[in-house]
Amino acid sequence: MKRSLILFSAAATLVFSSAAFAQTAPVKKADGILVNSAGMTVYTFDKDVADSGKSVCNGPCATAWPPVAVGDAKLAAPYSVVTRDDGAKQVAYKGKPLYLFVSDTKAGDRNGDNVKEVWHVVKD
Repeated sequence: MKRSLILFSAAATLVFSSAAFAQTAPVKKADGILVNSAGMTVYTFDKDVADSGKSVCNGPCATAWPPVAVGDAKLAAPYSVVTRDDGAKQVAYKGKPLYLFVSDTKAGDRNGDNVKEVWHVVKD
């Protein structure tokens, strides 16, 4: 009986600790657009080339347009991973790197849509 209790306790600990480390997807669909896990609007940049595996938004550009980080999430098509110039991993959608916009201050803001006619909300 004691051995069964120990095995049950170990199994329960494993289940609960695995749940604690479950990864939230870096992006999701909401109201016809893609948003990050906090509900912030996600954008693409026209100067990025789909399926190139690169982002051309670096330095000051990436300060204004922070890349959507992959973290430890496992991605499946149509999502993929881009390795940035600094080695960081960025989420891509249909081969295009994804970004946030620093002027979006709350979930639902879309202040970056059509900035300089090269930044666009990702519609799905």
